[in-house]
Amino acid sequence: MDGVFTVTGLNQAVNDRLSSDPELAKVRVRGEISGPKKYPSGHVYFTLKDEYASVSCVLFRQVAGNAPANIREGMQVLLLARTNLYDKSGRFQLIVDGIQEEGIGDLYRRFLELKERLAREGLFDEKNKRAIPFIPWRIVAITSEAGAVIRDIIHVLRRRFPGVRLLLIPVPVQGPGAEREIAAAIEIANLLALGDLIIVGRGGGSQEDLQPFNEEVTARAIASSAIPVISAVGHETDYTIADFAADLRAPTPSAAAELAVPVKEDILLKIDQLASSMEQTLTARIDSQLKRIADLSTRPVLVHPAAIIDRHRARMELLGHRLLFAWGRLEDKEHG
Repeated sequence: MDGVFTVTGLNQAVNDRLSSDPELAKVRVRGEISGPKKYPSGHVYFTLKDEYASVSCVLFRQVAGNAPANIREGMQVLLLARTNLYDKSGRFQLIVDGIQEEGIGDLYRRFLELKERLAREGLFDEKNKRAIPFIPWRIVAITSEAGAVIRDIIHVLRRRFPGVRLLLIPVPVQGPGAEREIAAAIEIANLLALGDLIIVGRGGGSQEDLQPFNEEVTARAIASSAIPVISAVGHETDYTIADFAADLRAPTPSAAAELAVPVKEDILLKIDQLASSMEQTLTARIDSQLKRIADLSTRPVLVHPAAIIDRHRARMELLGHRLLFAWGRLEDKEHG
């Protein structure tokens, strides 16, 4: 080696080589769009992928005006692009000069086909959804042990309802085989009756990152769980197959924790309000009965019972004398 590159120099040298190579400077690439995002600047960023690989792409505002109006997830396209290595990060990307729609991609097509097939089976039917417990005292989180997801769940649960027990079953949430480990964790939670509620999810990502949550084995494990399941894959708008199979869908793990438990202070306040209301109702009832007793106590039969008894005794004696007198006259007539 004749010299030593700086990082900047190396990136610039590779980018210069790319731009000067007639076969790589401008390329036509076919693939499926994933994770498109349009910024206020008008630029559109997305990933172009096939079954085995992916590449970052940028569609600048000047070109975006001539692109298809609705650049969307799963769109199959043919790109005319320039290869580029971004100097500052060393990130390889395609700068798109032209884009032509060719339909929907294979991955998105498989997603739609699986969703339709499972829906026909009734896997997503509302009648099969389990109710989320009002206060799940034991919650199982099935997610990665690293990263912000589990920290966010812990933070929200501690803030809203201290005392709830959280058990983490760590699993990979992306990459080959992740779906099988997620499904196995759900089955273990059920087999050992580890909790009253399961939260399964990850902190967002591209469609490739979310693929384990779009697999049949994950959906079936969620649907067959005896423990209610909240799915939380970190996407506000995009749904996964796991979302349709779950008993409740949350857009983020933090939102899942919010949906899982009420605010303890609100419950205690409600209990205080109910206790106060019961006390007021009972006090009013007792006061009413005391007033009724007071009203009854002023009646003559209770104020002067002896006088009333004497009056009725005198009347009974008078009626007795009359009866004896009538009986005597009746006997006189019979013997007369």
